[in-house]
Parts: sequence; C-alpha cells; structure tokens
Amino acid sequence: MYQLKSVTKTYERRGKTIAALNETDLTIQSDDFVAIIGPSGSGKTTLLSVLGGMLAPTSGSVELDGKSLYEISIEERTAIRASKIGFVFQTFNLIPWLTARENVQIPLLLTNAPATEQCDRALEMLERVGLGDRTDHRPSELSQGQQQRVALARTLANNPRVILADEPTGNLDSETRELVLRYLSEFQQDGRMIVMVTHDEAAAAYANRKVRLVTGSIESLSMVEAA
Repeated sequence: MYQLKSVTKTYERRGKTIAALNETDLTIQSDDFVAIIGPSGSGKTTLLSVLGGMLAPTSGSVELDGKSLYEISIEERTAIRASKIGFVFQTFNLIPWLTARENVQIPLLLTNAPATEQCDRALEMLERVGLGDRTDHRPSELSQGQQQRVALARTLANNPRVILADEPTGNLDSETRELVLRYLSEFQQDGRMIVMVTHDEAAAAYANRKVRLVTGSIESLSMVEAA
C-alpha cells in the first residue's frame, strides 16, 4: 500500500517557485488499479516519479508497505525498486540491438539466478503477452504495439507487486491500446497494484479509481463504474 502524506514537490524556474505537487494526500491499496488523469502540466508524471522512488518530494512523506521511501538509503531504495516496482513508459525504452528475449531479461541480470533460469523466465513472460513467436526479433522488427508488449513482459520479469505506467498507450493505435489495457487489467487481477498516468478518459475507464490532478492538487477521487 502507498501512503502519501502532505507531499509537496517544487521547482525553481526563472526565479519563481513552481509547485508540481501541492500538499498531496493519497492512499493506494495493494490491489488497486488507479488512473491518474489531468491536463498537461498538472503534476501527473511528477506524482508517478515520486511513487517510484525516483524523485524525492520537497516535503511530506511517501510510504510503501509502511516504509518511508525517502528516509532510507539510496541503496535500500534501489533494492525496493528492483524487487517491488515495475515501470512501463510511453516510449518503450527497449535497447535496439537486443532481441525481445534479451530486453526482457535485463532486469533479471541483477539477480543471482542462473542464466538458464533468466532465459526461461524471459521466454515465459513473452508467452504471457502473446509474443512467444517473436523472441529473437529486435525492436526494429516489431510493431509499436509489439514493442510495448515486450516492455510489459520486461516489467513482469522480476514479478513486481507494483506497476507504474506513464502514458502506456500514448503511441498506440486503438486496437493495440485496448490490448495493452486488457493486459494491465489482468496484471491487477493477479494481485498487483497498477498506477497509470493517462490523459485518455477511455483508458482511465479500465481502472478501479480515478485521481484527477489539477495544477499539482488532487481535485477529485472517484470510483470507475464497470462497463
């Protein structure tokens, strides 16, 4: 479970203080699928970065499973990210000269598992997202939708309990967008927490809850009605 208590994040821009997050309080349960929505510049990506242990707040506390992410050492925080948190990005972030299997295997290189086990896990995750026949293809040989599914498989490689997704469908056509959102719903049904930043109300409809940010403040929290 995440708990944000009075979280503020400010930046200095041309001599002015800009509040990307302003006294934000938020609780996200371990099995939630939460969509963070709002206009450009509202603080959505900043909030996701704070949740991911990548951006320390200016003030306030961020707790994951009762442990304050920014009151522990950098090494401890890095270990938490590696073991508990998976990330999905709009731009996929695949390494172009590696195959799909090798890209998925990257997070596993930090573990002590034998190479054969790492390979088997990567292949299993690619099968999970319907790419069992594309394991030796490089990103340039895959469609954008297939590249995002490789990124999803990579996210699952270390079996994270939390998946943070930043506009994961932003570069996809409508058919592939629906497929990726269905996968995220499946991952939540497996017992994972999904936190997704999106500007797309249709994508947000896949979540259990919506958090609307406006100029760094939570304007509303709402449950999503089942279709």
